[in-house]
Amino acid sequence: MAQRYVRVQSQTGQLHYGLLRPDRSVQVLDAPPWLQGQPTEVELLPGSYDLLAPCAPSKVVAVGKNYAAHAAEMGTAPPPEPLLFIKPSTAVTAVGAPIYYPPQSTQVDYEGELAVVIGDRCAHVPPEAARAKIWGYTIANDVTARDLQKRDSQWTRAKGFDTFCPLGPWIVRELSAGALLQTFLNDQAAPVQSASIEEMIYSPDYLVSYISEIMTLLPGDVILTGTPAGVGPLQVGDQVRVEIEGIGALENTVALRP
Repeated sequence: MAQRYVRVQSQTGQLHYGLLRPDRSVQVLDAPPWLQGQPTEVELLPGSYDLLAPCAPSKVVAVGKNYAAHAAEMGTAPPPEPLLFIKPSTAVTAVGAPIYYPPQSTQVDYEGELAVVIGDRCAHVPPEAARAKIWGYTIANDVTARDLQKRDSQWTRAKGFDTFCPLGPWIVRELSAGALLQTFLNDQAAPVQSASIEEMIYSPDYLVSYISEIMTLLPGDVILTGTPAGVGPLQVGDQVRVEIEGIGALENTVALRP
């Protein structure tokens, strides 16, 4: 099993990065792993911590219509170059945390995605050097208020609500180029989304290089690489689970904000 890098909060309120062991205990690191964090002698036992989103990015840069079949289901041709937008860092939430259905919207959709975690400062990175800037991979759900996306001339409101970027449950360093991405609703046997990540129009390496020519990417920043076909609406009470081979599963429940 690949090493799983997590970010947790202990019962005393302290935040830690660490390595998740098979027994669910966590070996604490002395810094974020992409900043050369090293194992310490501190161990958190199962049940003594809460699992958080595995990083705290300064920004989440997302890519629209990066699978041809998804572009087609949205009624458009694939974009001639990557279509970028930003989700605020405040949209990030953890595995198991609720996705809050905003009162401004009447259609909130799931979008399961592969997320790339940046390990080094990236500015004007040539394509051949981009792979070395990727520290690891995790799972994301690019939750979208679809009615607001169609109504607005840009996507900030539709993509930017708090809890609209579930991320996790952990980060792995390596991933198969043909890993399967699937999304499931309410534990149904058949996935609502299913595609190989190699079906992306623009690869993660290309996206890192392309984005770095526009804005500086910082260690711990996240790139959402696009969603495959099969997006659809969520209802309050729904459970949505995004799985990627070689990483695991990201599951959240849709709720009304108390």
